[in-house]
Amino acid sequence: MPTQDSLQGYDPRYDGRDPQAFVNQIQRFLHDPPDLVIHPLVMSPDIPCYCVFLETLTDKNKVEDELLPFLIERACFDRTLSAEDMIRRLQGRTPFSSITSSDDFRQCVDSLLKGVCLVVIDGASQVLWISAAQTSHRNVSEPLTESTVRGPQEGFTEDIASNLSLLRKRIKNIHLHIEQATAGTETDTNISLLYLGNLAPQGVVEELRRRISLIQTDSILDSAYVEEWIQDRTYSPFATLLSTERPDIVASHLLEGRVAVLVDGSPIALVAPITFFQFFIAPEDYYQRADIATLLRWVRILSFMLAIFTPALYVAVVSYQQELLPHSLLISISSQREIVPFPAFIEASIMMVTFEVLREAGLRMPRIAGQAISIVGALVLGQAAVSAGLVSTAMVIVVAITAISNFVVPSYSFGITQRLLQFFYLILAGAMGLFGVLCGVLLTIVHLSSIQSFGVSFMSPVAPTSLADWKDVLVRVPRPWMRTYPQMNGTKKRGRRGP
Repeated sequence: MPTQDSLQGYDPRYDGRDPQAFVNQIQRFLHDPPDLVIHPLVMSPDIPCYCVFLETLTDKNKVEDELLPFLIERACFDRTLSAEDMIRRLQGRTPFSSITSSDDFRQCVDSLLKGVCLVVIDGASQVLWISAAQTSHRNVSEPLTESTVRGPQEGFTEDIASNLSLLRKRIKNIHLHIEQATAGTETDTNISLLYLGNLAPQGVVEELRRRISLIQTDSILDSAYVEEWIQDRTYSPFATLLSTERPDIVASHLLEGRVAVLVDGSPIALVAPITFFQFFIAPEDYYQRADIATLLRWVRILSFMLAIFTPALYVAVVSYQQELLPHSLLISISSQREIVPFPAFIEASIMMVTFEVLREAGLRMPRIAGQAISIVGALVLGQAAVSAGLVSTAMVIVVAITAISNFVVPSYSFGITQRLLQFFYLILAGAMGLFGVLCGVLLTIVHLSSIQSFGVSFMSPVAPTSLADWKDVLVRVPRPWMRTYPQMNGTKKRGRRGP
């Protein structure tokens, strides 16, 4: 947004006496961009005006086919009408629904950069703003990072209006509140705060509103920018907000008393408050029977344990606590490692770093070649490393189990957390064996217990214990048994039935 210093030498107000000078001032202030369109018109009877818009942001066809003919042919005014009466008559007769006016030069330029068409009329003390922004955007498609077999296949897009409509379609409720804010001095990005007024705790809503208002940055290009400003812990591997691109997930959290944040230009929504166990819950859990959902949830928890502990336990047992292995297994591993020139810790580190490089290469390469490179690279390098005696076969199996377990977690951001914990426990195991792993577990539990997400304990409902909320944590009970809202969020209502 322009500052007061940048407006020096420009008339801050439009007085209606010289529309051409005002338009030239806009053109000079924007450095005469090639997409700035200025249409001089003569409204009946003989009233000069200018229609100004940016064709890259405004629907040019809509302006030229609907607005300009209307101004030229059908907008007949009596010369005795005042400028304000002229604008009021235009506002009531133009085919555009959103029409406002202002005489502030800075506001006019700012609205122009948002796709508004300006109508500057000779003799009128206000500039007419007609909303004609382009509505072209990516069509609603299947989510890329959160796929599911059964359930809705719609994902958010980069257009915030489309995202709001996806949520409106699912929650037809008069209590759905949508609050608008802007952030970024250079980008002026729209941010929407959504919650159900009859469910969401007022304290959480006010805290989120306060944190968003305190954002001081020049640009907001994605919801990740907002997340870094409003999160509870900066130096923690665990996210205190849930990020998702599925509207059904956001709708389900809103219906449990949580609050969502949408950012214009980002297909990823943020949800708060969140707990540690929410990262093991997939949307498909609510589209399957309760027993199947519970089994899958336990599989994800087991995969989390395998992902973070498998390399560390292997290094600890092979390097320090060999007596814990059965005799036959110890002989097998020892024979494999006989020609390996590196200690188990260095061997594991090399293999895990190599796999991370292959993973990143598969993500950054073009989609056609990325999958082939990751698969072929893993097979060829793994086999070549074993044949060359650089790593043992057991280490390849350990890294493979770790890598596969990493992909089980539903949340991509939590998968990155798992990868950080892998290296953390690996370093402790290489330094102190199983004792180091045990110390790491205790440190992790203490850290998790100290985290809060907008006033809610991150380990709820386990610590502090709330047995009433256990029906949808480690297990998912049948839907008829879910008669209460989760109270760990501070939800206003308790029973799910009734007004």
